[in-house]
Amino acid sequence: MKWRTIFSSKTMGDDEEVKVFGMWASPYSRRVELALKLKGIPYEYIEEDLSNKSALLIKHNPVHQKIPVLVHNGKSIPESLVILEYIDETWRNNPILLSQDPYDRAMARFWAKFIDEKILSTTRKVSFTTGKEQEHAIEEVTEQLKLLENEVKGKAYFGGEGIGYVDIVANFLVFWFGNLQEALGINIFSQHKFPFIFEWIQNQLKIDMVDECRIPKDKHLTYIQTRLAAFKSASK
Repeated sequence: MKWRTIFSSKTMGDDEEVKVFGMWASPYSRRVELALKLKGIPYEYIEEDLSNKSALLIKHNPVHQKIPVLVHNGKSIPESLVILEYIDETWRNNPILLSQDPYDRAMARFWAKFIDEKILSTTRKVSFTTGKEQEHAIEEVTEQLKLLENEVKGKAYFGGEGIGYVDIVANFLVFWFGNLQEALGINIFSQHKFPFIFEWIQNQLKIDMVDECRIPKDKHLTYIQTRLAAFKSASK
């Protein structure tokens, strides 16, 4: 099923067209929507059925054929981290997502990539493996979370006094992990184990738009359980 939703604002001129191809349960497309909302950029949201991808999605992202894709005045930008930088460089109103300092920008990119290529990637292994392989993946993601925990210790926001690039990339962690753990019946990620990550993410919820962009818990939990059941069935 596909649907379109228009989000409006007075920040951008009427002559600009912004579309987001996404999927409601994807942290990747949620972060793009959050960045646009924080910047006050009106956009049209197009929900994709990833089991039956639209011709428009394939047209706008022919290389990977994945969401999210941002389309700005007919120009297509794929990959969520790339999109976040494009949004920040195109619309320079607050909040500024990436620091102008070269070192700070490099570190923000490093940690954003670490979250996506390490934490998220390893979590997928936890979800779709069993036995010793799953145990190893749990140990691996726990060590990765410890590194992030140490990095955000004492920080309200990753890069300064307001929400920025890494905050937007990571804000799904508490909620997405919580639902995944409940579905799997495991306990990797908790406030007791990672208090600084939890405090960091909870601080972001003071911003109304961050709370609004959270993945709906019950719907998401059902979605994860359905996917896990399909995986188990296919593995037999």
